[in-house]
Order: sequence, then structure tokens, then C-alpha cells
Amino acid sequence: MYADNTPYSQPGRRSQFLSYAALVFLCLIACATIAVPLYVIRPFRAQSAAALAVALSVRRWGPWLAPLCAAASIPFMLRIWRIARRWTARAPSAILCALTILFAVLVQINIYEIMFHPVEGLRFVTASRSKVLDDDMVLAISIGGQSRAYPIRTIGYHHIVNDWVGGVPVAATYCTLCHTGLVWRRDVNGRVLTFRLGGINNQNALLRDVETGSFWQQSTGIALSGPLAGTQLQLVPADELTFAAWRKESPRGTIMAPVARFESEYETRDWDQHIGRYPTVVDTSKTGIAPRELMLGVVVGRASRAYPLQRVLEQHLVSDSVGGLPVVLVVGPDGKSVRCFSRAMPRLAIVPVFYRKPNPAPQEAASAAGGSAALFVESATGSEWDFRGCAVSGPSAGVCLTPIPLTKCFWFNWHLDHPRTTVYAH
Repeated sequence: MYADNTPYSQPGRRSQFLSYAALVFLCLIACATIAVPLYVIRPFRAQSAAALAVALSVRRWGPWLAPLCAAASIPFMLRIWRIARRWTARAPSAILCALTILFAVLVQINIYEIMFHPVEGLRFVTASRSKVLDDDMVLAISIGGQSRAYPIRTIGYHHIVNDWVGGVPVAATYCTLCHTGLVWRRDVNGRVLTFRLGGINNQNALLRDVETGSFWQQSTGIALSGPLAGTQLQLVPADELTFAAWRKESPRGTIMAPVARFESEYETRDWDQHIGRYPTVVDTSKTGIAPRELMLGVVVGRASRAYPLQRVLEQHLVSDSVGGLPVVLVVGPDGKSVRCFSRAMPRLAIVPVFYRKPNPAPQEAASAAGGSAALFVESATGSEWDFRGCAVSGPSAGVCLTPIPLTKCFWFNWHLDHPRTTVYAH
């Protein structure tokens, strides 16, 4: 008979069994740190709040938990090798340990940044040197006298551009699946954050900051998970304009240059058309509006309203009221760019009504006073106003309306973020 201390003794068998059980358990935990987020956070699968919370927690702790599992699996494998003498008993333990170590390595990789690489070597050129086409859309901001534009076909691939404009840290973001471009400030509680692509939630991008590991919803700027959960980023007013319109207004501005390494992967000019054919995971059937109909969203206080983009483009000018605030949506001379302004003018006793100017002058013939063509007329004084919301002639000359943030996105995304929104129907 074998002695009690041989690998075939009852205590040896028990120790070998328990070691194998521990190896299997550690391997499954390490695997779950990859499998759970990949299963839950998929572009064409709806994410519930509970499932997303679990997946994001696993994403946050996985890079720490999986290596711990890998480290813990090694002593169990060595114990089996000391107890067992046959390779058929040893080999499975080595395989389990190797798999656990592999999972610990793979969990460190951001698969979303493999599909959509982050910006490398961020650089900008002047408007005159840019190769962007005139009718291509850009996301444009102006801070502290510095004008910056980000071509949508470029940032639509990268999703996030961490930048400084006018001394302010900003993150220019664009999610092509929901057609939403927004710019957020990156400073939170005195700390500047660096954002990376962190996944997707009901077809809207998730951002993850490097500093705290918190996950943020791109369309709302709210942290969903992590140490900063519940915190909201500050929105930076931005316009979605054609490059020609932005260049006309900001001839000294700078625009993001393409990253040569990824230029072949940038969106095609008809990207929004083929994205518009993708299925959605948000049910909007009860609203009677197609889920991927493009909308222009306005929020005033707790009130929100969506304007069908095509209707606005057809009407050229829309006067309305949102949350008690009189607003006007104006289509630019290019027929594609849209801005929103408050119609409230404290200097006037009444809220003026704006009308589209018949046969507006071509942009090249703009008045010297405003530097751009007059597009609409104000009823109270007869003053004429341009696409920047500034009066270029009449008693109000030199006065500018207050801009109102305008979000361009697919209906399903706007409806998801603003379930009580109203819809402009005139």
C-alpha cells in the first residue's frame, strides 16, 4: 500500500481536488471580468440600468481582480504538481493557471479603443490650410477669443478629443450611433480629467476618465458609475456647422487635422445615411416617430422640446417657446447649419417676432457692419439679423441675441434622455 503522504493517499486526493476547485473558481472569476462587460455592453443590445451597473463595476474592478486571481492560481497549480505524479493530472492545472493569467492580461485591454483608436499626436491647422470640404459638418466652439472646430467625420471615429481651448480643458465628443456631438469641460472639482472611450449604453457612447475610472454618459455628461457617480460635466456651447460657415465666421480659427494613421478609417461622407439604417434598441413606436429621425433638441430649465431637422430646414426660421422662454431657430445661408437663440430682448417692451427675410442677400454681399448676410427681420423695430444672432442694420444694430444650446441627434436618443419632451409639430 501507499503511504499516507503519497499523491494517492486520501489526504493527497482531497488536497488535489480542493486545489483544482480553487483553480477553476479563480479562472471563472478572471474570465467573468471580461465576459460580463462584453456581454452586457453591446451596441445592438439594450442595457438595463441594473445590468449596466454590474457591468461597469466589473469593468472598474476587473483590471485589479483578474491579476489577483492569476497570482492566487499559481500556488494551487504548484501544489497539484507536488502532489500529482502523472502528467494527465498536472497538465489541466497548468492550463487553468495559464488561462487565468491570459484573462488577467486581456482585461487590461480596452477593446473599444481597438475598434476606435484614440487620437494620437493631436494637431490643428488654420482654416485656410484645412482639406475639409466646404459642406462637411464640424463641431465648433469659441472660448476666450479662441475658435476651434472638429470635423465630425474625424471625431466620429475617435469619439473623444481631449483638448484645451482658450485656457479651458474640454472634451469634444461625438457618437455616430446616436448622431450626437457635444463638448464638455474636463475640469471637475478642481481636477482636470482625461477621457477615453469606455463602451456604449443603449447606443450612446460611454466615456471613462483615466484619473478616477468613473464612467460618463456622453449625451448627458452625467457620471453613471465610479467615485464621481452622480456628478455632471459642464456643457460648453457648441455649433454643428458646415466647414464653409465656420470658416466664414472664424477665418483665424484652427481646425483639428486628421490623424494620418487612421485617416482611411474615418467615416464616409454619407455616414449618417448608412447609420440611419441600423436597428435601434430603444422602442419609440408609441411616439409615432421613426427612431432614427434627426432632431434638434432644446432644453430650458426642466422643459425640453425636439424639432424635426427636416422641418426646420424647410421652414428656414422657427419661432417658438420652450419652458416659457421665447426662442427662434435659424437656418444658415448654407441651408444645413442651424442655431437657436432666445427672442427675449430686455431693451424692448415686447417679445419681438422674427421673420425670414425675403430673398436674403448672398453671403459675399454681407454688410460691413456685421460681416455676414442678413437672414431674418425683427418685427418690433425692423432691424435685420444675421446667422450669428446679431443685428446688422436698423435700430438694434450691434445687439446680439442670447444663444441657446442646440443638440442634434436621432429621436431615440433624445427621447431616452428626455422622456417628457414635447415635439414641435407646426
